[in-house]
Amino acid sequence: MYTGSLRRLIDELGRLPGVGPKSAQRIAFHLLKVPSEDAHRLADAIIEVKDKTSLCEVCMNVADTGELCPICSDSRRSTAVLCVVEDPRDIVAVERTGQFAGRYHVLHGALNPLEGVGPEQLKVAELLARLEPEGVTEVILCTNPNLEGEATALYLARLLGPLGLIVSRIASGLPVGGDLEYADELTLGRALEGRRTIEAS
Repeated sequence: MYTGSLRRLIDELGRLPGVGPKSAQRIAFHLLKVPSEDAHRLADAIIEVKDKTSLCEVCMNVADTGELCPICSDSRRSTAVLCVVEDPRDIVAVERTGQFAGRYHVLHGALNPLEGVGPEQLKVAELLARLEPEGVTEVILCTNPNLEGEATALYLARLLGPLGLIVSRIASGLPVGGDLEYADELTLGRALEGRRTIEAS
């Protein structure tokens, strides 16, 4: 129905997560209506975030290229307690609770053998490399309460347990099968407060 640049824009928008064909058309026609400077500002922001954003060399969170993320650069944060999450968006969810003053480590995924995701595809080696230099005494496993998240937490507990660390898991209160980024502050705050130690067998 559409050809040329409009068709290309609709196709590219449709590849975004959560954007179906109708939403892609609606966004594309909205962009046609806005002033050129607004469309260029959006395009520039997309290019800039790709060019100037990388991973924090300490925690693997999103950061400006060549810099530490705001949490790793904050000297007031405790280095003794490390909260391990699957995705950078999970840090935002935990921070909203106001219940955690330590540091984070982002795995960038969870174990999922069916999709070929093993420990080598996650930032596990980077996690292990941080423990002794930073003086970490407790690791909170804050992975999602679904099958992949639980498998990842159990794997990490077995890996970290023999190192003499306190290894805890966020408590129940989060719905099984849910994602941290959609949890409200109260539920996630209670889950953090009620975390439990994992006994690796």
